[in-house]
Amino acid sequence: MYKEIVINADPSETRIAVLEDAKLVELFVEREEERRLVGDIYKGQVNAVLPGIQAAFLDVGLSRTAFLHASDLLESIIDFEGFDLEDSAGARSSDPRQELNIQDHLKKGQEVMVQVIKEPIGTKGPKVSCRLSLPGRYLVLMPGLKHAGVSRKIVDRDERSRLKKILTELRPSHAGLICRTAAEGRSRKELEADVEYLVGLWKEIEESSTSLEAPALIHRDIEMMTGLIRDLMTEDVSRITIDSRAAYTQIVNYLKAFSPELKNRVKLYKGDGPIFDEYGIEAEIEKTLDRKVWLKKGGYLIIDHTEALVAIDVNTGRFTGKKNQEDTILKTNLEAAEEIARQLRLRDLGGIVVCDFIDMEEESSKKQVLETFRNALKRDRARTKIFPISELGLIEMTRQRERESLFHYFTDTCPTCGGSGQVLSHKSVTLKVERTVRRVGAHTKEKMIQLKVHPDLATYLFDRSARLEELEKEHGVRVDIREDPRLRRDDVRLFFPRLKKDVTEQYL
Repeated sequence: MYKEIVINADPSETRIAVLEDAKLVELFVEREEERRLVGDIYKGQVNAVLPGIQAAFLDVGLSRTAFLHASDLLESIIDFEGFDLEDSAGARSSDPRQELNIQDHLKKGQEVMVQVIKEPIGTKGPKVSCRLSLPGRYLVLMPGLKHAGVSRKIVDRDERSRLKKILTELRPSHAGLICRTAAEGRSRKELEADVEYLVGLWKEIEESSTSLEAPALIHRDIEMMTGLIRDLMTEDVSRITIDSRAAYTQIVNYLKAFSPELKNRVKLYKGDGPIFDEYGIEAEIEKTLDRKVWLKKGGYLIIDHTEALVAIDVNTGRFTGKKNQEDTILKTNLEAAEEIARQLRLRDLGGIVVCDFIDMEEESSKKQVLETFRNALKRDRARTKIFPISELGLIEMTRQRERESLFHYFTDTCPTCGGSGQVLSHKSVTLKVERTVRRVGAHTKEKMIQLKVHPDLATYLFDRSARLEELEKEHGVRVDIREDPRLRRDDVRLFFPRLKKDVTEQYL
């Protein structure tokens, strides 16, 4: 697989695209005024401790208070970044989900050092943890812990044993260490240099924490571009192409310091047109906002966002197959499994995801689809957990979520429909107006009412004026319709001209 990273470094927005065999699979966006917070370390002050939900809210100096759950107070870390955590002796670490009461550990007004682990999403503030982690090029340092672990993605047993032995010897007494995937095949000297750098960084953070009063930012993680190069730039990345000379120099200098053998893979884009147009990425970004995703064979996916989960529906569409129905359904589901895995990464969909595959009769078909889906998800850097196909043909899964999806990042909720995608039809609003005329005629002595409506609705009402004239005669009320383009398509405002009063809330 040919893997390439393309970077569009604009002064107001940085976009990083990851391509696998020329197909866009991941997109990262950071705007100047919306810098990401994950990885930043703060000295916060406890505002409130809530035993009922075993959580606390902290003032860390941001516009919204941070949320700290009791489980993030524990020393042990489990399932961190997909790593298999073991202590220096090789034994599995104890389960941190033991019972504890947060009120026994935190009090209002207490100062505590925390790290952001999830961006603010919607109306929620950032989620933070007391379990700090400092990622380097090959290792992750976890102050205050005693773990020594190796990434699960390093599968060779001899290599895992070698790395564990080195970690046991290098691990500082005050911190734990984890080998990242990039550590595979690295020498002891390279790993030792990473430890020295991280230990020095932690000492600087401790000193800053002592001198600053809460709330305060103690340590800001490296900017998105350098951070992603640190996390993504491995041996399987063939090339990085970037359209900014300043950013190009920054990346090359970073790789010179940490991975000099990779610096020659960084190229400066010198084309005339926008770099994302050259690679066909801009058109793909536009499609990430579409609800419908077409598959090559003619099937399609429907992706819907709800408050609690993401629902993905698979349909055969134009694909009719050549053999039989079961074969057509199987081929559609297999193609859909690959595409769903790509869309999860590309759109950065997280939380609970429910995939409604087309019903299959044969168990072998179900197993084949599930295995294909699992293999496709292995390329995802985010943690995922997938469950077998249910009797209803659904695959339920969870995907790690650290920030808003691209859909929510790029869009605002529609002020007209409130996000539902639907508004009342003209017929429905017309009937609503008729009921209002009856209501006013029956409960008031007003002889004139004024309705302000959107121009499209006004035209619809004028075309059906005969019905309104009947109601006027029946109830002795004259209806004056006024156009107001500022109103929503299905909005109606009711006025009593004699009283110069808006009575919409009372009668409409």
